[in-house]
Amino acid sequence: MNEIVRDYPEKNEFLVHRSVFADKEILAWERAEIFNKCWLFIGHETEVPNPGDFKRKKVGGRNLLLVHSQDGEIRVLYNTCPHRGALVCRENEGNQRAFRCFYHAWSFKNDGTLAGMPGKDGFPDDFNDDGSKNMKAVNCVDSYRGFMFVNFDDDAISLDEYLAGAKEYIDLVADQSDAGLEVLGGVQEYSVRANWKLLAENSVDLYHGMPTHKTYFDIKQSQDPNLKKVQLEGRGIDLGNGHAVMEYVAPWGRPVAQWTPIWSEDLKRDMEKMKEKLTEKHGAERAERITSYNRNIIIFPNLVINDIMAITARTFYPTSPGYIEVQGYSLAPKGEDPEHRLARNNNFLEFLGPGGFATPDDNEALELCQEAYTNNSEVEWNDISKGMVRGEDNTLATDELQMRSFWRQYKKRIEKVLNQDREVAYK
Repeated sequence: MNEIVRDYPEKNEFLVHRSVFADKEILAWERAEIFNKCWLFIGHETEVPNPGDFKRKKVGGRNLLLVHSQDGEIRVLYNTCPHRGALVCRENEGNQRAFRCFYHAWSFKNDGTLAGMPGKDGFPDDFNDDGSKNMKAVNCVDSYRGFMFVNFDDDAISLDEYLAGAKEYIDLVADQSDAGLEVLGGVQEYSVRANWKLLAENSVDLYHGMPTHKTYFDIKQSQDPNLKKVQLEGRGIDLGNGHAVMEYVAPWGRPVAQWTPIWSEDLKRDMEKMKEKLTEKHGAERAERITSYNRNIIIFPNLVINDIMAITARTFYPTSPGYIEVQGYSLAPKGEDPEHRLARNNNFLEFLGPGGFATPDDNEALELCQEAYTNNSEVEWNDISKGMVRGEDNTLATDELQMRSFWRQYKKRIEKVLNQDREVAYK
């Protein structure tokens, strides 16, 4: 394989070689060059609001602990004992001042500092003077508007620089409430028999919306007499560093100030007041974007923020070329009115939840793609050219600029390895 992406703007053609979805060696390159070097979403600050709160996380193939330590700092610790390597914390979440390893009972403060171990007289007095027997912390941890990220590369660029133009769209999500956002209870976990990059593509692919999710749109039209025809009008935007967004006029109800007839008249009046407050604070144009526009954001490589009929954060990681584990979070404004929260949760579960109208459809489509990649040697290339004929600054939300943005960053990172291999082979 000499190329993984063919980008031909002069021909209005963009192709991706199908081996990237099925090759084990390529997955190894991805782990080394992408998941080990990019900023990866680990969670939201509101998941650990109080000192002692912790959540177990799996990020980039690592077992981690997201911990609000007693000193008030939120840390990320590698969940492995420096003694013999066992998981230190086996609970998924809770509140602890200290963690105790099951295997040999070494104990650690919740900032990772070694607190004690049985048989201390068998070790020298200066055993941990250099701190090497503490639980190791991830060095690069940062957050933006409550969204927390880690990077396993100590030489990585800052999160602020990495997020580039995506910050504008995260702001539109976070600005929906003066009180800020919070993660709702529980993380939805499921798996898909497909390559991780297929889910990255699908998450910012509005082109598939009407044919794949027709049942959902038919139901929405039957519920709302004003919704005679769903128009998905908007644009796709390259946000830099592989990030992208599709932003389009919301044809259905949004919990933030866009009412639909399936909701009560009381909720309508509340939403009108909500929009007035947003207009006073942000101005009419920005308030209109916050309330009346949907946006699906991909943060390279594996974070999707959906601000559509509800707010979700979805992240995913490959365990093999054809299998991914997915985690989905639902977010909402802190202190949201119970009726608004109910409308939001119903919207989320109806469309975005693992048992909703959208997610099973999407998973089926991705698995059908993965199954058909057994034909890679005869049918080698995927086409992701839609909209190139319009120019990259004029693409529609239903075009494929969002995917091309992802793949250009992917090509930049992975083809370094290809070029190194070519140099070695040449020598």
